[in-house]
Amino acid sequence: MTSIEHNLLQVRARIAAAAARCGRAPEEITLLAVSKTKPASAVAEAIAAGQQAFGENYVQEGVEKVAELAAHPDLQWHFIGPLQSNKSRLVAENFAWCHTVDRQRIAQRLNDQRPDALPPLNVLIQVNISDENSKSGIMLEAIPGLAQQIAALPRLRLRGLMAIPAPEADYDRQLAVCQQMASAFHALKQDYPEVDTLSLGMSDDMDAAIAAGSTMVRIGTAVFGARDYARPSQQ
Repeated sequence: MTSIEHNLLQVRARIAAAAARCGRAPEEITLLAVSKTKPASAVAEAIAAGQQAFGENYVQEGVEKVAELAAHPDLQWHFIGPLQSNKSRLVAENFAWCHTVDRQRIAQRLNDQRPDALPPLNVLIQVNISDENSKSGIMLEAIPGLAQQIAALPRLRLRGLMAIPAPEADYDRQLAVCQQMASAFHALKQDYPEVDTLSLGMSDDMDAAIAAGSTMVRIGTAVFGARDYARPSQQ
C-alpha cells in the first residue's frame, strides 16, 4: 500500500466518523483531494486508490496535470484558487468545476469561454464568511444577486457555495461559522433546486463543517503529505 493510499483510507475513515456523529451518511460528503504543488505522479497514485475528484489552486499547474492525466476521462477537476480574469479561459476550457466565482464579470467570462462541446461549467459562489481582507469572496447578503446573474448564463450551472473560514482552534466557534454557511446554502436551495453543493471544510475544521452540513471537504496535506512551496507554480 502506498502512503497516499494509506492517507486516503485514513481521511475517508475520518469523514465517515464525523458523518456518523451527526447522523449523516458518509456518501453525502465528497472528498476533494487538493493536489496543488504535487506532481501528476502523486495524483496518479491517488487515482489508483480510487480517488477521482481533485482540486487545483493554480491555473497553469492544474491545466498541465489535466493534460498529463487525460487518459483518465472519469476524473473531476475542480479549480479552487483565486481566479484572475486573464486566466478564466483556461479554467473554462479545462475544468469541470470552479469554486471561486465572486463577481459577475468572472461568471460572464467563464460562460462566454466555455466550449460548446463541453457540458456547462459547475460553479460555486465563494463567500467571505469571516470578512477577511486577505480572502476573496462576497458577503452573505450579496449571494442572491450574484446567484441570479449566474443562473441566467447558459454555459454555467450554479451548484452552490464555497467558503474558507478564518482559522479557529475552538470547535464550537468553527461550528458557528460553518452553520452560517449552511443556512445560506439552504436559503439558496429554496430558490435554485439544482443547488446541491456546500464546499466547506479542510483538515483543521472538517468535523465542524460536516456537522453543519458540508457536502464537499477539501483535503490536501492529509492526503498528499506536506507541500513543497519551493516548487514553482503559476497562477
